[in-house]
Amino acid sequence: MNISLSRIIPAFEWLRTYERKTFSGDLTAGIITAILLIPQAMAYSALAGLPPEIGLYASIAPPIMYAMFGSSRTLAVGPVAVASLMVAHALSSITAQGTEEYLAAALVLSVMIGVLFLIIGALKLGFLTEFLSHPVMAGFTSAAAILIAFSQLTPFAGFETKLLFSDFVQEDGLKNIWQRINGTSLAIGAVSISLLYLAKKYLAGLISKIPALAPLAPGLSKTGPLMVLVLMTSVVMSYGLDQAAGVKVIGVIPEGIPSLSMPGFSFDIIEQLAPSALLITLISYVESVAIAKVLASKRRQKLEVNQEAWGLGFANLGAGFTGGSPVCGGFSRSVVNFSAGANTQLAAIITASLIGLTLAFFTPLFYYVPKTVLAAIILVAILELVNIKGFIKNLSYDKADGIAEGATFIAVLFGGIETGLTIGILISLSLHFWRSSRPHIAIVGQVGDTEHFRNIKRHKVKTYPHLLALRIDESLFFANASYLENFILNQVAANKEVTDVLIICSAINSIDGSALHSLEMLHEELAEQNVEIHFAEVKGPVMDRLKETHFFKEHQNGQVYLSTYEAFKELGAKGNPLFNDPEWSI
Repeated sequence: MNISLSRIIPAFEWLRTYERKTFSGDLTAGIITAILLIPQAMAYSALAGLPPEIGLYASIAPPIMYAMFGSSRTLAVGPVAVASLMVAHALSSITAQGTEEYLAAALVLSVMIGVLFLIIGALKLGFLTEFLSHPVMAGFTSAAAILIAFSQLTPFAGFETKLLFSDFVQEDGLKNIWQRINGTSLAIGAVSISLLYLAKKYLAGLISKIPALAPLAPGLSKTGPLMVLVLMTSVVMSYGLDQAAGVKVIGVIPEGIPSLSMPGFSFDIIEQLAPSALLITLISYVESVAIAKVLASKRRQKLEVNQEAWGLGFANLGAGFTGGSPVCGGFSRSVVNFSAGANTQLAAIITASLIGLTLAFFTPLFYYVPKTVLAAIILVAILELVNIKGFIKNLSYDKADGIAEGATFIAVLFGGIETGLTIGILISLSLHFWRSSRPHIAIVGQVGDTEHFRNIKRHKVKTYPHLLALRIDESLFFANASYLENFILNQVAANKEVTDVLIICSAINSIDGSALHSLEMLHEELAEQNVEIHFAEVKGPVMDRLKETHFFKEHQNGQVYLSTYEAFKELGAKGNPLFNDPEWSI
């Protein structure tokens, strides 16, 4: 019974074996992560176009739900930058920011994402994370970071109205933009960015010089955003800059922890949000699993990809039913949690409890928080998402990957998040099919008198003029079957002495009906030219499929060899060997 419950609710596993000595690490990590999460949650909520308390609500029930159902011991769940931008994009297409309808749609979106995650978990669709290649994700996140940065210029500079791209290109655009800037807000934002940068670069070193705090330096150094937030809030409150200089502040945040409530579902809203919900789910899943894998590998812990879908599903349901925005695993937050000593998800429960206490008793302290500081926190956090060096590396290593990344970046930047990401996925899949449709086919020969066989273009090998030996380095399916057939027929046409074709199947793991049909057609075409086809090193599942073909049933004897060496030994006896001496390459 316990084993089955542990599979459904992984928290039972670490709760059963929980030791007192691990509590100090969880407690420290829980406190430090809460200190980081409070300003982040409010900032990312503003990025999503939602009131700041919504981000705090999303930092209570979701981490607790993930702690119960997720498989990672240290992943920290909550609002994140890229997902928040996608939420803002999705909701803005339905209604205006600041309206009750906007907030209601956000809760519906959280529940929809939660349901999609549960469907992924129930159907064991964890392989969906593989449909987004690294170059596509890199291009998407880089473009998203630029969009996020642009969206934060409005609160950062204290504009009364939202800054648009068209403002830059119109006549006297820069002059008009300059006149709209609130100088005090801009100054506070600029100082905040400077302090955040200094904290990010030097705070860990300063803390490590204090012997008692040295072990916690990596985690404590991430509390810089809260320090800057407290400092700038104190300045605004002390000098009344919200009234005297027009600095925009958060204002009143409702006191108390969120209660359970049912979002207002309607078919129209669900239909409009469905495409966005699917893309946000896919991006959140890929991002969360990637982070969780890295953290799990550092401690040699297991990670169940499908169980992660369950954890993230219940986390988003928790967000939707408690007034929170969509959530997923956050990279910086999870790294802080890990570095601060988190051993189990009890750290996340402690974090959620502290945020709950903050909402219950300390929300008046947030009244004077300047919005420009929240914008500065986001701007500093997303700087690392723009990876130009990574793009150059991908482009130099593999042009197809570089093209996919660049195309995704441009499509997201100019076509919008959903359109751009869809284009990126289609390009990635198209490149995959294009590569698969043209498998690497090596004409091989025997290395001396050994049992090793290598590409004739790369090694000095022994071949026979009547024997064409080919190694296909790809499984055979409908997209590449014709390519293989044409390749072999062209080689036979170019070499009139060929009487035998040997297909080495060591790299062929599967074969579909289209490929079987192509092999039958190939056999008939070669037979008309008095050329016989043979196979070597065929794997069991592939052999089972080949036995179903017409030519195997009629000509089974001598067609399949256990090894390439055995095939060469028997087939090569028909003629004299030739030796090639190419330039050696690897």
